[in-house]
Amino acid sequence: MKKVAVSVGDLNGIGIEIALRSHDEISKLVKPLYIIDREMLQQAAGLLDISVPEDFETLSPNSQIFEILPSSITASSGRYSFDSFTAAVELARNGAVDAILTLPIHKKAWEKAGVTYKGHTDALRDIFREEAIMMLGCEELYVALYTEHIPLRDVAPALTAEKFTRFLRDFHNSTNPTGKVGVLGLNPHAGDGGVLGNEEEMIAGAIDTVNSELGTEIFEGPLVPDIAFTPHTRVHYRYLIALYHDQGLAPLKALYFDESINVSLNLPILRVSVDHGTAFDIAYKGMEPKNLSYLNAVRYIVYH
Repeated sequence: MKKVAVSVGDLNGIGIEIALRSHDEISKLVKPLYIIDREMLQQAAGLLDISVPEDFETLSPNSQIFEILPSSITASSGRYSFDSFTAAVELARNGAVDAILTLPIHKKAWEKAGVTYKGHTDALRDIFREEAIMMLGCEELYVALYTEHIPLRDVAPALTAEKFTRFLRDFHNSTNPTGKVGVLGLNPHAGDGGVLGNEEEMIAGAIDTVNSELGTEIFEGPLVPDIAFTPHTRVHYRYLIALYHDQGLAPLKALYFDESINVSLNLPILRVSVDHGTAFDIAYKGMEPKNLSYLNAVRYIVYH
């Protein structure tokens, strides 16, 4: 059974409730180690009126204890969530655990705490000096993102032949896909033969280069973005590559919001996460947040 370090995310949000309520179920699949102080755990459990399971194994992230303020964006919760995350990463780097599972953080809380990263993936790139790839989805469909948390106006300038060719290579090496991988075009109608933009020429060239290197037509595209997620198209692909955040994630979440997870590819460790946020609107309100994304993240670790 694999051992998994669980970083607890922003304790003002729903993450710790999901961890507590799901513990018995995930303990049948993996051995979880929660990166949280017992004092913080008891504080959260008291606010939630949930008993802490006897076998709930914890490890302190050596972060400052603070008062949980449900649904609030605070520097103290941001710092604690970051320290929990980095402690989990070090455990994986040193081989003490087989994978890390991250519960949701709040980006503004990280900013308030002086954390310069916009999220887990940015931090992992810096920690490991690797071009981590963000992939989200579920067994029915995974979507990898070429760009993530950048302004839309910066997407086209970031799309270069050298970088995109390397991205396709890294994606293939990280997933070793057995079926076809669909690559979306950047422009409406995939450029319509240059009428609506010519970035698709570069995308097609990168696809040809990597397919030639691999000796197989694994990558297909550029696909017209507005039909890529329709039933008659996505049935041909388990993986799609989107050029920017909302191009890939708006349709993915419309289709598979509850069950989707987040996976960091192209790293020396296995990192998975839930594909939802801190849900301050329901945190600590006795509404029992859904845990399917969390359970699917655990299942991904088991089978990868």
